[in-house]
Amino acid sequence: MSDMTANLSTGEVVASTRTPASRLGYRIGLAIVGVAVVLAVVGPFVVAHDPYQQELMNRLAPPSGEHWLGTDALGRDVFSRLVVATRVDLGVGILGALLPFLLGTILGCVAAYFGSIWDVIVMRLTDLVLAFPVYILIITLIAVGGSGIKTLLIAFTGVGWVGYARLVRSVVLRVKNEDYISAARLGGVSHGRIMVRHLLPNVIRSSLTLLVTDVMFVLLGLASFSYLGLGIQPPTPDWGAMIADAQPYMQQQWWLIAAPGAMVALVGSGLMLIGERLDDRTY
Repeated sequence: MSDMTANLSTGEVVASTRTPASRLGYRIGLAIVGVAVVLAVVGPFVVAHDPYQQELMNRLAPPSGEHWLGTDALGRDVFSRLVVATRVDLGVGILGALLPFLLGTILGCVAAYFGSIWDVIVMRLTDLVLAFPVYILIITLIAVGGSGIKTLLIAFTGVGWVGYARLVRSVVLRVKNEDYISAARLGGVSHGRIMVRHLLPNVIRSSLTLLVTDVMFVLLGLASFSYLGLGIQPPTPDWGAMIADAQPYMQQQWWLIAAPGAMVALVGSGLMLIGERLDDRTY
């Protein structure tokens, strides 16, 4: 049976979407992402093989006790590379969502709180970014800056801040004229302190769902760009690059493409389940 929540402004009692199924999905999502995080943190220190070492005499070996997921076309241990790729991709995924979250939150809060020319500038910048298809803009930035983690982070930040800025702006516009905000102004509290202590707490909860969802989209985008050769460059392991390298051998050595593909699907699904639960709790 769904939980019941009260609408304090009308006194109406409404049914919440926090069903047992959503709670179970949330736990499953946490478990999947938690395992991936642990693998990323401690895995590179405990793997038995060097992920960069080539053994051409043992290339395309099937899974065995020595090589749990076999070896790739250059004789490198697939499991070790998968573990390192998890660390690299999760790191880029989290930073690729966190940086636009910080930038968009700051710009949206400033635009809504101060208004006037600040609001015009930020909104025109968001219109400019939204005028271009997201992936076309990211590819353009990569073409200008070159492939690599730094360029990818700049590209994801350059297009990702818009959603946070618009969301934060709408929330701040709604609450900035509340009585407690006006009382803080009359009390001589600085604008910076008002934004940090009184406005941002209202914003963070609304933005948290978007942040978790954005980590998923950054991971999927990173895998796609790496698959196309525009993402993380070899020899650094990456899920998308591993899928691309394994494609010519997928009929005979199917495990080469199944392992990184499963990681992309599992981690993406885990983040989606967490985001859905946070969305239920927000609304």
